[in-house]
Amino acid sequence: MKVIIAEKPDQGAKLAAPFQTKRHKEYIEILPHALFPKGAYVTWAIGHLCELKQPEEYKAEWKRWSMNALPMIPDSFQFKVTRAKAKQYNVVKELLKKTEVSEIIIAGDAGREGELIVRTIIQLSGARKPMKRLWISSLTEKAVKEGFEKLLDEGKTKPIYHEALSRACADWLVGMNASRAYTLLLRQKGIEDVFSTGRVQTPTLALIVKREKEIENFKSEPFWEVLATFNMDGKVYRGKWHKDGETRLNEEAMAQKIMQFCKGKEAAIDSIEKERKEFQPPFLFNLSSLQATANKMFKFSPQKTLEIAQKLYVKGIISYPRSDSSYVTREEAAMFPEILQKISQLDAFKSYFPLPFPSIIDNKRYVNEKKVTDHYAIIPTEQVTDPAKMSAEEQKIYTLIVQRLIAAHYDKAIFDYTTINTLVEGRATFLSKGKEQIQEGWRKVIYGGKKEKEKDQESEEDEQDLPSLQEGEKGVVQEAEVKAGKTQPPKRYTEGQLITLMKTAGKHLEDGELVKVLNQTEGLGTEATRAGIIGVLKDRKYIDVKKNQVFATNKGKVLIESIGPSILASPEMTAKWEQRLHEIGEGKASPKEFMEQAKKLSIKLIEDATAQSATWSFDGFDLSEFKKQKGGKKGKTTGTKVGKCKKCEGDVVDKGTFYGCSNYSATKCDFTISKKILGKTISQANMKKLFKDGKTDLIKGFKKGEKTFDAKLEWAEDKIKFLFNDK
Repeated sequence: MKVIIAEKPDQGAKLAAPFQTKRHKEYIEILPHALFPKGAYVTWAIGHLCELKQPEEYKAEWKRWSMNALPMIPDSFQFKVTRAKAKQYNVVKELLKKTEVSEIIIAGDAGREGELIVRTIIQLSGARKPMKRLWISSLTEKAVKEGFEKLLDEGKTKPIYHEALSRACADWLVGMNASRAYTLLLRQKGIEDVFSTGRVQTPTLALIVKREKEIENFKSEPFWEVLATFNMDGKVYRGKWHKDGETRLNEEAMAQKIMQFCKGKEAAIDSIEKERKEFQPPFLFNLSSLQATANKMFKFSPQKTLEIAQKLYVKGIISYPRSDSSYVTREEAAMFPEILQKISQLDAFKSYFPLPFPSIIDNKRYVNEKKVTDHYAIIPTEQVTDPAKMSAEEQKIYTLIVQRLIAAHYDKAIFDYTTINTLVEGRATFLSKGKEQIQEGWRKVIYGGKKEKEKDQESEEDEQDLPSLQEGEKGVVQEAEVKAGKTQPPKRYTEGQLITLMKTAGKHLEDGELVKVLNQTEGLGTEATRAGIIGVLKDRKYIDVKKNQVFATNKGKVLIESIGPSILASPEMTAKWEQRLHEIGEGKASPKEFMEQAKKLSIKLIEDATAQSATWSFDGFDLSEFKKQKGGKKGKTTGTKVGKCKKCEGDVVDKGTFYGCSNYSATKCDFTISKKILGKTISQANMKKLFKDGKTDLIKGFKKGEKTFDAKLEWAEDKIKFLFNDK
């Protein structure tokens, strides 16, 4: 008999589905079949049944958090059974030990994590039996049977086990050592909290904090633009004044002068330029592009998109979702006509048929054997399902995947872009832009005729449907006006953009839809782990996500401020690590050498943190949430005295949302100061300085309207004033 070990229970059930079976509580028995003459047991993990041991399980002295105990580098890494999942581990172990079992089939997800999960269980159980690997990209009955017919030798996939194991152990070294180092060193500065760091999570957080600082430090500046409406013998269009391509003026008076000069004057078309642009259909989805698109369209978090896609995969409806490739092989492309024929029968997709191209088997934009890594792109399987029978969320993700496949069988979209320069009185030049759709192509499928901004296109207000015009035509300025505006700060990342940002190692691409697929794995994390990293940053209170916008919290800013220029926050370093791990997975690099480098890095991170801590300064940060209060509890507490009342000499105390006089109950003294001023919470430490010295430390990030500024607070003329540069 054989033991088949799946990664999850529902996956195990799918692997057993094509055969006659007998159900047991924690496993399924496949009855004798041509593929399994003596039958087989199908069992499963529940995700990670085993985990790396904690520091104190290697050495007792590592239990206590102390700088003297660092670095913590085990002689060899060891796994243990996860306590909550011990029962299922014992079931798997007992099956592996059965005397009638002669072979083990590794049947976790066909990827790094699936390999690590199953091989770790086998290794920990002590089983020493021949192994094979089931490697499939979908869970349809056809794919499952074909997979069991073509089992791989376990040696073929062993390198990706070494890759996953190296990643897990290196992350343990960096995470455990750097987290303790920064937590302990920040504690020496009076900052009481646990600061978790990680090889991937910290550079990701650094990118978010960098954007947060750009927004906080942005100084909004006013500008003015001059707009004109031209009439060329009844043909009307709009234009915007410009000089050498610059449309914005820094002085309103100059804008008004230009506007007054142009009113009612003669205008002539100086030049007309036309450019035809072709837009190829989008690539098929990999996980990152699916997550980015679902976030943009439906505001789904990357983790939610992955969970929905995983459900569709387990149902056999789509191919393996954790793919990093946007290509398929000729074998998959040959299946598309059959799949699309079934799709054409569904009401949701009927209007897209017949297809302009019945096959894309020779189209290298989609079919490229060399660019298919462990898995091909995410596509619908031959088990075509009506989206109307799915849940609303599953319907949305499935429809996106189906539409991408249909769009690949459509022609390119073509637009003509027209740029007109109009000259007023031979002096003032106005720019007009228009766009004309020449061929709708694939946009019929993706956008359904809706207007959608292309990544290289001007904003919609600059676009117009232009009349037919010729160079040299003359007319008049029918209307002219001045429009005021303000420069805008950089936008916060959405969760979808964050996935793209991680994939490109900080080289951010605005358009998540047509991100060029990278030839080799690089960036922060992998397709399978990026959503989880964002989840970790949320759980550890380093970021908040509000209305799909990612904000860095005070805790996240404090950590990145302390890490500073350390390579721990370097996206480039992490990208190089991912590249080396990828090479281990291909059998081209040594896991042993990689781990030696990881050990050296752990030592360097501790040395860097210790050296840098001497120069740490957190002026302008609100550290009150990290202060230890009476009774040893951390956090903001009420009742703490911050100074003497300016009205009655009573005590001013922290009352939660404001600072107020403690004599209110006795004398009705109404002296109060709001704890939050222009969006900034004033800490107890700064309030104490205000009462003692008459002014606070510099506080960063006050906000008034669109303006953000830094200032000290000063008590003057019986009220609080802002103090800029001590003036």
